[in-house]
Amino acid sequence: MLPIVLDLGRCDIVLVGDGAAAKRRRQLLAEAGATRLRLFRPPQLPAEAELATARLVFITDRAAPYVADLAKRARASGALVHIEDEPARSDLHLPAVLRRGHLTIAISTGGASPALAVRLRQALDQWFGPEWRDRTEEIAALRRHWRDAGADAQSLKKRTEDLIERRRWLPRLPSRS
Repeated sequence: MLPIVLDLGRCDIVLVGDGAAAKRRRQLLAEAGATRLRLFRPPQLPAEAELATARLVFITDRAAPYVADLAKRARASGALVHIEDEPARSDLHLPAVLRRGHLTIAISTGGASPALAVRLRQALDQWFGPEWRDRTEEIAALRRHWRDAGADAQSLKKRTEDLIERRRWLPRLPSRS
């Protein structure tokens, strides 16, 4: 597995399904910035033209008779397919996500135990409270300022680490020998 972060505002996404699972998936995609989302409620299914531009296809009605054919057609068009709660039939797995503005923390078990990933996200929620939204914005603004003033990557890293240390935002990590 390779965890990646996608800018969903740049991707055509198809969501196929009805009911609670489709509603949850639609909400998650909206929170992640999906602006080019097309929703299909069976019996309406996407045609080849809709699949041709899709980069991601989410199918929430995993037991429906159309799933295998739709997944095959979507993959043939070049899309990655996610079938709800079917890791063996999916090209990607969705992590449990904690968002604090631009700070995104994702926890994945590669589909092995979504409940474990959710519990870990809940634990991290206690540590990374709402104040992290402002902290992330502050670091981003300082980083832009430092970069505009000519700081290189190593300097940006050191200045950021020094800020985190001075403000005591995180516990000190033990040094590795």
